[in-house]
Amino acid sequence: MLRLYTGVTTWWHGLVERVREERGATAVEYALMVALIAVVIIAAVTFLGESASDKFDTVGSAVNNAGS
Repeated sequence: MLRLYTGVTTWWHGLVERVREERGATAVEYALMVALIAVVIIAAVTFLGESASDKFDTVGSAVNNAGS
């Protein structure tokens, strides 16, 4: 988790530096869009993964209880 935080922080500081240069404005806009899309995808996958895990736990418990 610390590695992810450090990578994102480094990326963010580089992005802020590029924003200060008008020359890279278009690239920065695309980078921001890609970053936001990535955040949404990560959040969705995390949510769906947790939901699926909960369902598997429920089904596993039901199967174990049925066999008893």
